[in-house]
Amino acid sequence: MTEIRPVEWRDGRVRFLDQTLLPERETYVDAADEHVLADAIRRLAIRGAPLIGVAVAYGVALAAARAAESGVADARSRIASAIDLLAATRPTAVNLFWALERQRQVLRRMSDAALPALAEALLSEARAVHSEDADRCDRMAATGASLLKTGSAVLTHCNSGALATGGRGTALGVIVRAWEDGAVRHVYVDETRPLLQGARLTAWELEQRKVPYTVITDSTAGMLMAQGRVQAVLVGADRIAANGDVANKVGTYALAVLAHHHRMPFLVVAPTSTIDMECPNGGAVPIEERNAAEVTQIGGTRLTPQGATAYAPAFDVTPHDLITVIVTDAGAAFPPFGDSIRSMTDHAKG
Repeated sequence: MTEIRPVEWRDGRVRFLDQTLLPERETYVDAADEHVLADAIRRLAIRGAPLIGVAVAYGVALAAARAAESGVADARSRIASAIDLLAATRPTAVNLFWALERQRQVLRRMSDAALPALAEALLSEARAVHSEDADRCDRMAATGASLLKTGSAVLTHCNSGALATGGRGTALGVIVRAWEDGAVRHVYVDETRPLLQGARLTAWELEQRKVPYTVITDSTAGMLMAQGRVQAVLVGADRIAANGDVANKVGTYALAVLAHHHRMPFLVVAPTSTIDMECPNGGAVPIEERNAAEVTQIGGTRLTPQGATAYAPAFDVTPHDLITVIVTDAGAAFPPFGDSIRSMTDHAKG
């Protein structure tokens, strides 16, 4: 089976899979400058917190490479501008800022270096961000799969697989690994309104992997739980606060409430790079609000009366007391999350 590589460095460009066109078309774009990447992130052609981190790291390397090629006198200023441009694309996913800070550290460390050497160092750092994320995905998959009971049917929300990361995925990576190990027998996929990342992207990935799945409307999840047809819920995360509150695709909070009511395990899977120890709780997470047209239209077809208004948050916050376990590349964190998360981040730094 062909490996899914939604973002990669190729021949001095950043090649990415335009996820807005899936599942109808697999179209790859070769970005020649950071502005193309920034636009792709804003319009969700590149999405998923870990993958956004990979993409912006490559975006900084791309800006440096272009500056080196053109002999720009104020090259460092251009690189700094690229970092600012990429930082302004989406506010909620902390991986974006984490990856950009790594590139800033390279800039500071090589303050006296010649431009070609700086460009090479920034590219090397971006490749490290990418390869490290792939490794984190493998570790999360192994840990998370071991927590699922054999014969489980699981429910997932949005897309948290290879399309959202630099490797095999977070929550979906766990699910696929558990299916390979014989623990998961079936996957229920929330369509994930308003942009249908579940129906379009997660279903596409599961189809590629030949994993048995069923797509459901978001409002069907509670009924499935009541019928006993689901044994666990697994989701990814865009930011995890220091107390264990989790920001993820809007609709996650409602799933957590349903899972809690039905006494069902609710697992969050995300790399340690998603943990923001400077964010004390979910109330401090900036929640991105998208264009109302994403709710009032699908594929350019209007669903509502012309004068209708819509509220379109991209994310919501799930309180830590609704979460059973947070699976990271440093292991599984259990309540009380404040202590276990701090221990994990200390381990990751060490």
